[in-house]
Amino acid sequence: MADIAERGRLAVAVGLDTYLISSRDPETRLLEGFDIDIAGDIAEAIFGDRSRVYYRQLDLPGRLAAVESRDVDLMVGSTTITCQRRDQVEFSTVYYQAGQRVLVNRGSGVTDLKGLAGKRVCASRGSTSLQTVLADPSRPVPVGVPSVTDCLVMLQLGTVDAVSSDDALLAGLAAQDPRTEIVGPPLDEEPYGVVINPAAPDLVRFVNAVLERRVEDGRWQASYQSWLAAALGPPPSPPEPQYRD
Repeated sequence: MADIAERGRLAVAVGLDTYLISSRDPETRLLEGFDIDIAGDIAEAIFGDRSRVYYRQLDLPGRLAAVESRDVDLMVGSTTITCQRRDQVEFSTVYYQAGQRVLVNRGSGVTDLKGLAGKRVCASRGSTSLQTVLADPSRPVPVGVPSVTDCLVMLQLGTVDAVSSDDALLAGLAAQDPRTEIVGPPLDEEPYGVVINPAAPDLVRFVNAVLERRVEDGRWQASYQSWLAAALGPPPSPPEPQYRD
């Protein structure tokens, strides 16, 4: 972590504009959202100043590549912890337990993914959500795009019939278009972790400590209330810290 301190700012990869998670305020032009709160708290723990962050907005493959090449220090990008990804990068403990669901137009009659057999379902390219759509026995037609925000535009234009992604990401889409709704039970669990290069175990430990303190002092709960509660309901219990040797 000495190189971060010497540089004077934290380099963080975040997702492309996703309302409530990682998006640019149109007036201040500053990034804000649930993931941005986490990045700011990590920077504050290092420098005593949460603004000392350099953000790079990238699609998911680009974010993972930036961490692997050490072009950034870490990634806070609503990224699901998977065994396959652990072969490339290291993860913090879980900071949010998401669940994959479906977003459709109100009045569509669709209540879950099974009701989309043969229909076009949009998801982010490279995401676990797209893999779930591909594997579903009802055989929806998967459409992969760079960002889940692109899916909302396609749903509005009628070029896809639904969007499938994590509930936290769908919450932002539904908040932008009240003609849509989130339907169906969670298709699976999507535990989010901060992504860090495996060659930086000291940074992994530091980030885990920051995440644990956020829960203890109520910042996790306050962030959820600020960004996600209106769409997803009252704050759930924060994820219990789980560490690997």
